[in-house]
Amino acid sequence: MNDTIDTCRVEGTITLDGEDIYDPRVDPVTLRARVGMVFQKPNPFPKSIFDNVAYGPKIHGMAKSKSDLRDIVENALRRAAIWDEVKDRLDAPGTGLSGGQQQRLCIARAIATQPEVLLMDEPCSALDPIATFQIEELIDDLAKNISVVIVTHSMQQAARVSNKTAFFHLGELVEFGDTDDIFTNPSDPRTESYITGRIG
Repeated sequence: MNDTIDTCRVEGTITLDGEDIYDPRVDPVTLRARVGMVFQKPNPFPKSIFDNVAYGPKIHGMAKSKSDLRDIVENALRRAAIWDEVKDRLDAPGTGLSGGQQQRLCIARAIATQPEVLLMDEPCSALDPIATFQIEELIDDLAKNISVVIVTHSMQQAARVSNKTAFFHLGELVEFGDTDDIFTNPSDPRTESYITGRIG
Protein backbone atom coordinates (compact mmCIF):
# COMPACT_ATOMS: atom_id res chain seq x y z
CA MET A 1 0.00 0.00 0.00
CA ASN A 2 3.02 2.29 0.44
CA ASP A 3 4.56 1.65 -2.97
CA THR A 4 3.42 4.94 -4.50
CA ILE A 5 4.49 7.15 -1.55
CA ASP A 6 7.88 8.70 -2.38
CA THR A 7 8.87 9.33 1.24
CA CYS A 8 8.06 5.79 2.39
CA ARG A 9 11.05 3.89 3.76
CA VAL A 10 11.09 0.13 4.37
CA GLU A 11 13.64 -1.48 6.66
CA GLY A 12 13.90 -5.09 7.77
CA THR A 13 12.03 -8.02 6.32
CA ILE A 14 8.41 -9.13 6.39
CA THR A 15 7.88 -12.71 5.32
CA LEU A 16 4.73 -14.67 4.60
CA ASP A 17 5.32 -18.43 4.44
CA GLY A 18 9.05 -17.71 4.28
CA GLU A 19 8.76 -15.36 1.28
CA ASP A 20 9.74 -11.68 1.54
CA ILE A 21 6.62 -9.69 0.65
CA TYR A 22 8.83 -6.91 -0.79
CA ASP A 23 10.57 -9.27 -3.20
CA PRO A 24 9.99 -7.83 -6.71
CA ARG A 25 8.75 -11.26 -7.84
CA VAL A 26 5.83 -11.11 -5.39
CA ASP A 27 2.61 -10.05 -7.13
CA PRO A 28 1.00 -7.33 -4.97
CA VAL A 29 -2.48 -8.24 -6.23
CA THR A 30 -2.05 -11.84 -5.06
CA LEU A 31 -0.53 -10.63 -1.78
CA ARG A 32 -3.54 -8.38 -1.14
CA ALA A 33 -5.82 -11.39 -1.52
CA ARG A 34 -3.77 -13.33 1.04
CA VAL A 35 -3.61 -10.48 3.58
CA GLY A 36 -6.79 -8.67 4.62
CA MET A 37 -6.79 -5.25 6.29
CA VAL A 38 -9.25 -3.58 8.65
CA PHE A 39 -8.56 0.02 9.55
CA GLN A 40 -9.08 2.04 12.72
CA LYS A 41 -11.99 4.00 11.29
CA PRO A 42 -14.61 1.98 9.39
CA ASN A 43 -14.23 2.74 5.68
CA PRO A 44 -17.01 1.06 3.69
CA PHE A 45 -16.93 1.77 -0.03
CA PRO A 46 -19.66 4.12 -1.31
CA LYS A 47 -21.50 1.07 -2.63
CA SER A 48 -24.24 -1.25 -1.45
CA ILE A 49 -23.65 -3.65 1.42
CA PHE A 50 -23.59 -6.50 -1.09
CA ASP A 51 -21.11 -4.77 -3.43
CA ASN A 52 -18.79 -3.88 -0.53
CA VAL A 53 -18.31 -7.57 0.23
CA ALA A 54 -18.45 -8.76 -3.39
CA TYR A 55 -15.72 -6.34 -4.54
CA GLY A 56 -12.68 -8.47 -3.60
CA PRO A 57 -14.04 -11.83 -4.80
CA LYS A 58 -15.03 -10.18 -8.12
CA ILE A 59 -11.62 -8.65 -8.87
CA HIS A 60 -9.84 -11.86 -7.86
CA GLY A 61 -12.15 -14.01 -10.02
CA MET A 62 -13.30 -16.15 -7.11
CA ALA A 63 -16.90 -16.57 -8.28
CA LYS A 64 -17.86 -18.52 -11.38
CA SER A 65 -21.48 -17.32 -11.30
CA LYS A 66 -23.80 -14.82 -9.64
CA SER A 67 -24.98 -17.63 -7.40
CA ASP A 68 -21.37 -18.31 -6.30
CA LEU A 69 -20.88 -14.61 -5.57
CA ARG A 70 -24.08 -14.48 -3.49
CA ASP A 71 -22.87 -17.49 -1.49
CA ILE A 72 -19.45 -15.88 -0.88
CA VAL A 73 -21.07 -12.62 0.25
CA GLU A 74 -23.53 -14.37 2.57
CA ASN A 75 -20.79 -16.55 4.06
CA ALA A 76 -18.54 -13.52 4.73
CA LEU A 77 -21.40 -11.55 6.29
CA ARG A 78 -22.30 -14.54 8.46
CA ARG A 79 -18.69 -15.00 9.60
CA ALA A 80 -18.55 -11.28 10.41
CA ALA A 81 -21.69 -11.69 12.57
CA ILE A 82 -23.72 -9.12 10.66
CA TRP A 83 -25.80 -11.23 8.25
CA ASP A 84 -28.98 -11.22 10.36
CA GLU A 85 -28.86 -7.42 10.61
CA VAL A 86 -28.42 -6.74 6.88
CA LYS A 87 -29.84 -9.74 4.97
CA ASP A 88 -33.04 -7.85 4.06
CA ARG A 89 -31.26 -4.71 2.84
CA LEU A 90 -28.21 -5.85 0.90
CA ASP A 91 -28.87 -3.15 -1.72
CA ALA A 92 -28.71 -0.37 0.91
CA PRO A 93 -25.51 1.71 1.10
CA GLY A 94 -22.86 0.39 3.47
CA THR A 95 -22.23 3.94 4.63
CA GLY A 96 -25.74 4.00 6.15
CA LEU A 97 -24.92 1.41 8.84
CA SER A 98 -23.97 2.24 12.43
CA GLY A 99 -20.27 2.47 13.35
CA GLY A 100 -20.11 -1.05 14.76
CA GLN A 101 -22.02 -2.46 11.79
CA GLN A 102 -19.74 -0.62 9.36
CA GLN A 103 -16.68 -2.13 11.05
CA ARG A 104 -18.18 -5.64 10.84
CA LEU A 105 -19.01 -4.95 7.17
CA CYS A 106 -15.35 -4.00 6.61
CA ILE A 107 -14.30 -7.22 8.33
CA ALA A 108 -16.68 -9.17 6.05
CA ARG A 109 -15.14 -7.39 3.05
CA ALA A 110 -11.63 -8.28 4.27
CA ILE A 111 -12.39 -11.97 4.84
CA ALA A 112 -14.43 -12.48 1.66
CA THR A 113 -11.24 -13.28 -0.27
CA GLN A 114 -10.36 -15.96 2.33
CA PRO A 115 -7.09 -14.35 3.45
CA GLU A 116 -4.47 -16.23 5.43
CA VAL A 117 -3.69 -13.16 7.54
CA LEU A 118 -5.98 -10.39 8.79
CA LEU A 119 -4.34 -7.13 9.91
CA MET A 120 -6.45 -4.95 12.20
CA ASP A 121 -5.36 -1.44 13.16
CA GLU A 122 -7.15 -0.35 16.36
CA PRO A 123 -10.39 -1.99 15.10
CA CYS A 124 -12.45 -0.94 18.13
CA SER A 125 -11.09 2.52 18.94
CA ALA A 126 -14.09 4.32 17.41
CA LEU A 127 -16.70 1.93 18.83
CA ASP A 128 -18.89 1.81 21.93
CA PRO A 129 -18.45 -1.01 24.50
CA ILE A 130 -21.21 -3.22 23.02
CA ALA A 131 -19.81 -2.97 19.47
CA THR A 132 -16.31 -3.55 20.89
CA PHE A 133 -17.51 -6.75 22.58
CA GLN A 134 -19.05 -7.94 19.28
CA ILE A 135 -15.81 -7.27 17.36
CA GLU A 136 -13.70 -9.01 20.03
CA GLU A 137 -15.96 -12.08 19.92
CA LEU A 138 -15.63 -12.04 16.14
CA ILE A 139 -11.81 -11.79 16.36
CA ASP A 140 -11.79 -14.80 18.67
CA ASP A 141 -13.88 -16.78 16.18
CA LEU A 142 -11.87 -15.70 13.11
CA ALA A 143 -8.58 -16.59 14.81
CA LYS A 144 -9.54 -20.27 14.59
CA ASN A 145 -8.87 -20.19 10.82
CA ILE A 146 -6.94 -16.97 10.12
CA SER A 147 -3.80 -15.43 11.64
CA VAL A 148 -5.12 -12.18 13.12
CA VAL A 149 -2.67 -9.38 13.92
CA ILE A 150 -4.08 -6.50 15.96
CA VAL A 151 -2.51 -3.14 16.78
CA THR A 152 -4.03 -1.78 19.98
CA HIS A 153 -3.11 0.70 22.70
CA SER A 154 -5.62 -0.91 25.05
CA MET A 155 -3.82 -3.20 27.46
CA GLN A 156 -7.14 -4.73 28.49
CA GLN A 157 -8.02 -5.56 24.90
CA ALA A 158 -4.59 -7.04 24.20
CA ALA A 159 -4.93 -9.22 27.30
CA ARG A 160 -8.45 -10.33 26.32
CA VAL A 161 -8.03 -11.21 22.65
CA SER A 162 -4.42 -12.21 21.97
CA ASN A 163 -2.37 -15.37 22.37
CA LYS A 164 0.94 -13.65 21.63
CA THR A 165 1.90 -10.06 22.37
CA ALA A 166 4.60 -7.85 20.91
CA PHE A 167 5.39 -4.61 22.74
CA PHE A 168 6.83 -1.79 20.63
CA HIS A 169 8.21 1.44 22.10
CA LEU A 170 9.34 4.38 19.96
CA GLY A 171 9.48 2.16 16.88
CA GLU A 172 11.55 -0.57 18.53
CA LEU A 173 10.36 -4.11 19.22
CA VAL A 174 11.00 -4.37 22.95
CA GLU A 175 9.55 -7.76 23.74
CA PHE A 176 7.54 -10.60 22.19
CA GLY A 177 6.04 -13.69 23.77
CA ASP A 178 2.95 -15.41 25.15
CA THR A 179 0.41 -12.83 26.28
CA ASP A 180 0.17 -14.29 29.79
CA ASP A 181 3.95 -14.06 30.21
CA ILE A 182 4.19 -10.52 28.85
CA PHE A 183 1.48 -9.30 31.20
CA THR A 184 2.47 -11.20 34.34
CA ASN A 185 6.24 -11.52 33.99
CA PRO A 186 7.67 -9.07 31.44
CA SER A 187 11.41 -9.38 30.89
CA ASP A 188 12.04 -5.73 29.96
CA PRO A 189 11.46 -2.88 32.45
CA ARG A 190 9.93 -0.74 29.68
CA THR A 191 7.23 -3.35 29.14
CA GLU A 192 6.49 -3.46 32.85
CA SER A 193 6.35 0.34 33.00
CA TYR A 194 3.85 0.44 30.14
CA ILE A 195 1.66 -2.33 31.51
CA THR A 196 1.54 -0.77 34.97
CA GLY A 197 0.80 2.69 33.56
CA ARG A 198 4.05 4.39 34.56
CA ILE A 199 4.68 5.29 30.90
CA GLY A 200 2.40 5.55 27.90
